[in-house]
Amino acid sequence: MHTPARKLTAVVAIALFSAPALAQSGNQQPQMTPEQKAEMEAYMKAGTPAAPHQALASTAGSYQLKIKSWHEPGGPAMEETGTAQRTMMLGGRVLVEDVSSSMMGTPYSGHGLFGYDNVTGKYWSTWNDSMSTGIMVSEGTCDAQVKNCTMTGSWADPIKKTMIKARMVSRWTSPTTQIFEMYGPDKDGKEMKMMEITYTKK
Repeated sequence: MHTPARKLTAVVAIALFSAPALAQSGNQQPQMTPEQKAEMEAYMKAGTPAAPHQALASTAGSYQLKIKSWHEPGGPAMEETGTAQRTMMLGGRVLVEDVSSSMMGTPYSGHGLFGYDNVTGKYWSTWNDSMSTGIMVSEGTCDAQVKNCTMTGSWADPIKKTMIKARMVSRWTSPTTQIFEMYGPDKDGKEMKMMEITYTKK
């Protein structure tokens, strides 16, 4: 991901360079050096929404959720329901998801961001929810239509005080149905299916 300080510095530098020249020459644009021009073009290319962002935007809308979660391999699934609202922000650059449901009988809300980095060529996501004061950060790949995605991420385990890694897989099985699966370590460190969410678009 971009370094915010570096990006801000570049933008400020361009603004500072432009302002005095504009003041001296009326409304004429200042002449940029080849290096400044190349930097400007690079940032514009990095910040321009492309096909991956348009694919993400196509998933915006309201969803009904069916949630299954497991605490041990082969154990019974806990089943709950919920809703999700997906919208685009930052001029079509980032998908926002807000979830409202319950978890173990307790009201639950979650907030996620999902995007594509033109520079790294990878998809990224973040997740915050009402069961934590931390953040889960993930990165991965999707197919061209963003119908099938595989992400890996980690969060801080409040019990062991260590970072827990997880693998997330999502796939669209129809134009209105998406299946999300999350895998993490069991008590022996082996990967197990922890959660499955079926999204049905209204």
